[in-house]
Amino acid sequence: MKIHWYPWLTNLYKKILLSYQIGKGHHALLLHSNQGNGQDVLIYAISRWLMCKNPNGIKCCRTCRNCILMKSNCHPDYHVIAPDKGNAHIGIENVRVLIEMLRRCAFQDGVKIISLMHSELLTEAAVNALLKILEEPPDNTYFILGCYSYLRLLPTLLSRCCYWSLTSPQETVGLDWLKKHGIKNILHASSALRLCNGAPLAAQCLLESKCWQLRLHLCALMLDVVVKSNFFDLLPLLCNQNNDNVLCWLISLLIDALKWQLGMKNLLINIDQKKLISCIAVNWTTKILHDQLKGWIQCRYYLHNINGINKELLLLHQLFNCMQSN
Repeated sequence: MKIHWYPWLTNLYKKILLSYQIGKGHHALLLHSNQGNGQDVLIYAISRWLMCKNPNGIKCCRTCRNCILMKSNCHPDYHVIAPDKGNAHIGIENVRVLIEMLRRCAFQDGVKIISLMHSELLTEAAVNALLKILEEPPDNTYFILGCYSYLRLLPTLLSRCCYWSLTSPQETVGLDWLKKHGIKNILHASSALRLCNGAPLAAQCLLESKCWQLRLHLCALMLDVVVKSNFFDLLPLLCNQNNDNVLCWLISLLIDALKWQLGMKNLLINIDQKKLISCIAVNWTTKILHDQLKGWIQCRYYLHNINGINKELLLLHQLFNCMQSN
């Protein structure tokens, strides 16, 4: 497996490896990050270093048998735990299989590593089964857990792990990386980064996908909506299969308009849409913006949490409310 290294991972990588180099490394790591920061690469790099027989500082030797097996992605003592195909969760059976494997001796007479990228997908029963082996792990066994939704993890699991946070890099670092990877429009790159919580990989994915054109279409429609109050023109776009993205973008535009009214123009998210944001801020009062913002946030909550809800009817109701408040 070839690693595409990202410069913003280096500092945290060094800190984690230092804890092992001085003999204070924990057997269970929990890495938390926003999606699109390269957390999977960091987990794999730490795993390779722990597996290596002859590490050179923070680098693995690349020549020992463990390094060769890791590179070819077939190391028998490196276990990746993920949901079964077609399943959204990691169940207790997955953990039981893991425990059975860990009871055996290491095939390469070295360490055993368990990589669990999406620990928030563990069911409660799976977590309880995992806790037993986390409390009394076999010798030379390491657990490296990753998560994107920290609040979804059970406190009992958190208490057994050493927590590390992988934060998004500074915007200048993200912009530099995007520029080196073919993104030329700086305003678009800045907006994408801010929409993706500063995560460069997520921003790159957004910019290079059809979703970006969908967002630009939403912005063009919104300009027409503000001028003519034809809110129902938004319905086809809101009923799109990417409607959650569309709702998030719409909410971010309303938040930006409030910032504009408050003179906080340097904190805009959609920095490439200043004309639209100024138009919204001028034409809609603060009360209208607050009412619409509350309505769209509530609408998104209903779509996420009520099974079988009539999406089109709910969106029509919200668009009607927007038209009435205007």
